[in-house]
Amino acid sequence: MLTDISVGRYFHGNSVLHRLDPRVKVILFIAYMICVFMVTNPVSMLLIFATTLFIALLSRIKVSAILRSVRPVLFLMIFIFVLNVLTIHEGETLWSWWYITITQGGLTKAVLMAFRLFLLIMSTNLLLTLTTTPLKLSDALESMGKPLAYLHVPVHEMAMMMSIALRFIPTLVEETDKIMKAQVSRGADYDTGSFLKRAKGYVTVLVPLFVSAFKRAEELAVAMDARCYRGGVGKTKLHPLKMHKSDVIWLLVLSFLAIAPVVLDLSMKIK
Repeated sequence: MLTDISVGRYFHGNSVLHRLDPRVKVILFIAYMICVFMVTNPVSMLLIFATTLFIALLSRIKVSAILRSVRPVLFLMIFIFVLNVLTIHEGETLWSWWYITITQGGLTKAVLMAFRLFLLIMSTNLLLTLTTTPLKLSDALESMGKPLAYLHVPVHEMAMMMSIALRFIPTLVEETDKIMKAQVSRGADYDTGSFLKRAKGYVTVLVPLFVSAFKRAEELAVAMDARCYRGGVGKTKLHPLKMHKSDVIWLLVLSFLAIAPVVLDLSMKIK
């Protein structure tokens, strides 16, 4: 069901990862993303996976909820795997038929590419959306982007838009699920027939969904205007971000765990 999708949904908790400063989590995510794309060795990739499992344990979120957050990109992972298997021809030939050839090198790279995407989505969910509220994430991005404000970049407005977008993902998913159930009760069928027929059937979902989304956007704009929202000028915070000693320690520990596989990968290449 669509309501099982966990993308953009915050899971309340009091774990180490929940209490971590959101700016630290943003820095860790950027470092983790760079490390995931740098490693090319299976052993180094497994070490990054071990680090991901450690971060998941720190979050104290159920494994089922974490896996549900990866489900929306499952099709993309399969597509990337198949595409790499069919297009990369390196090493020993494992199977060949007509124009299709599967090699050992192509299979290895296909697995690594799909696994790399899996780790990237996992890190995004664990460090950002699942353990960080949209408001804290917005404050972190705004705080880290302060130097850009001197170049007249609308940092506050951009952070606010991202926060609102993340906040409304679960709402739109629930709204889509309700509309689909209502249409099915009226005789709509989204599971049978040709691809074109099913695509046309989804028009009955998209139209009311867009109407509902624009209505919610208008209500939000009216509510912000009624509360005299004028952007980041003169804006104060009820809970200002403060970096503690524990945040610095966890930043160093998790950064080391993310960088170590890259160092190992580079050392193996040199040898």
